[in-house]
Amino acid sequence: MHDESGTKQDFTGASKYILDEELAKIVNISIALEMPILIKGEPGTGKTMLAHAIAESLNMRLIVLNVKSSMKLVEALYQYDTLTRLNDSRFGDSTRTVSNIEEYIKMGKIGQSFISDERVVLLIDEIDKADTDFQDDMLDVLDQMEFDLIEIDKTIKAKYRPVIIITSNAKKDLSDPFLGRCNFHHIAFPEPDLMRKIIQVHFTDIDKALLDHSIKAFYRMREFRGIEKKPATRELINWIRAMKADPDFKVKDLAKGDILFPGVLFKKSSDYDIAQHSVPRITS
Repeated sequence: MHDESGTKQDFTGASKYILDEELAKIVNISIALEMPILIKGEPGTGKTMLAHAIAESLNMRLIVLNVKSSMKLVEALYQYDTLTRLNDSRFGDSTRTVSNIEEYIKMGKIGQSFISDERVVLLIDEIDKADTDFQDDMLDVLDQMEFDLIEIDKTIKAKYRPVIIITSNAKKDLSDPFLGRCNFHHIAFPEPDLMRKIIQVHFTDIDKALLDHSIKAFYRMREFRGIEKKPATRELINWIRAMKADPDFKVKDLAKGDILFPGVLFKKSSDYDIAQHSVPRITS
């Protein structure tokens, strides 16, 4: 990618995002080829944060489309506010011109990325929640970089092609046509050595003993049998934050197997119960 001066810009990470070489390459290739990049991985692996990091690194605005299971593509493109127009025509106390339908059209997240006066990063988060028609029709729009406002017979064309990041939790298979039109990368859950670097970015002055024992306990707890929602990176960060904020906390308690604030790590009742019954295994 090139900035306004023509200087080539590469994504190399951000202040709070540790980037591996393979991910950096696929991101920069996707930007150069102007192709969407599909990021898969379990919750908490940094898929959403990647888009934030790209926007920060390249000094671009981030627009986020949070996909819902019931969402229709048109909602992501634009909304025509018929109710407000009806009220304006009925009561006649609005500054809008009722006969001008365009005044009642509001751009959705994809529409906003198209009409932006500068290139933006467009994050389409959790695409696997949408049905197949939504997925394929959305990529048609993103390929063509245009869509129609049916109500006023007008075509909206993108001023700049956004940098498109699409995330999936891999809960549902995506169609072959969808996969064929994206570059793909799977973000594996960080190994302990990488997690150590991530934690040190968030806690630059963290005590070595706290770092060592919290990471050791965290990875053992992720392996508790029967856990439905394993604690992810954000839970580890919040867990360390909670321990550091507790004036009575002592690292030696963590070292001997005590687990403080299990509710920070485990968000489902069944997982919480499993963790409480499994805590003695931490010291084994």
